[in-house]
Amino acid sequence: MQLDTLPIGQKAVITAVGGQGALRCRLLDMGLIPKTTVRIERVAPLGDPMELLVRGYSLSLRREDARNIEVEVMP
Repeated sequence: MQLDTLPIGQKAVITAVGGQGALRCRLLDMGLIPKTTVRIERVAPLGDPMELLVRGYSLSLRREDARNIEVEVMP
């Protein structure tokens, strides 16, 4: 499942980070690395961007970028 399809309030664990070159490096630099827990906090009224809680801080991410992140839903 991709991060952009997660519902609000749902927790998940990152399993893989895709993308090419600079995009992948930027995602990893922001703390979106495999085995990290993320939670969708809220989504903008028009659906883009989305706010995530990652490693204790809030991160706004475009849906286009979130499509490159594979996650596994936590129960």
